[in-house]
Amino acid sequence: MTRLAILDLDGTLLDTLDDLTASVNAALAEVGLPPRERLEIERFVGEGVRNLLSRAVAPRLDLLEPALAAWWTHHRVHCLDHTRPFPGIPDLLTRSGRRLAVHTNKPGALARRILAGLGLLDRFAIVTGGDEAPRKPDPAGTLEIMRRLGARPADTIFIGDSPTDVRTARAAGVRLVAVTWGFRLEAELRGGERPGPPAAPKKGRSGKPTEPPGQRSAPDQPLDTTTDADRKALDKLLDQQLSEKPKR
Repeated sequence: MTRLAILDLDGTLLDTLDDLTASVNAALAEVGLPPRERLEIERFVGEGVRNLLSRAVAPRLDLLEPALAAWWTHHRVHCLDHTRPFPGIPDLLTRSGRRLAVHTNKPGALARRILAGLGLLDRFAIVTGGDEAPRKPDPAGTLEIMRRLGARPADTIFIGDSPTDVRTARAAGVRLVAVTWGFRLEAELRGGERPGPPAAPKKGRSGKPTEPPGQRSAPDQPLDTTTDADRKALDKLLDQQLSEKPKR
């Protein structure tokens, strides 16, 4: 029996927001658009680079392709300037009694490069990116990780910080541990909704949401959540999920 924990990357394992914000604003400057606020960009993260940039350039979607190219040029060089694991994460991974894997919507090669640069790559049996499997919330990547590692749904947990992760875990039929030290509020995780429109659009933008908010729905399985105040108690929160030995 394989006991498995599959983790999201951005906002769950790693605080990547400063580097993402810098690269988005470098791309916007390259195509002649004003910068976005950090809080706006935080709301855009979670469904892949293309969606991140399409939200950032909205309503000027005609600039999406050059903005994407500029984002890649900047982020390849600067993806590790400020990115760090959240406090307590490296020690938790070291002591985990489960096999560990990552399922992220970030491109796989970039995810592995960042994890390697932080000395964390060897902690994970598999790292699957959004260009290597259908993007979350499609559960195909999670299910393939489980298949390759020989883990059953009953022996697998998914740890994430976004409504996308909530929907992925539900679709895969595995238990979710939702964390709120990342990029989303607890209310969003409980509702499993997609991000709403950004706050306070910059002057000159239409102010319209890039996509309508999703319908709220009650969780159909237990949802464990944490708060920002729980970061100091990370061991108490996740250690039982990650490290407890199977009962005999």
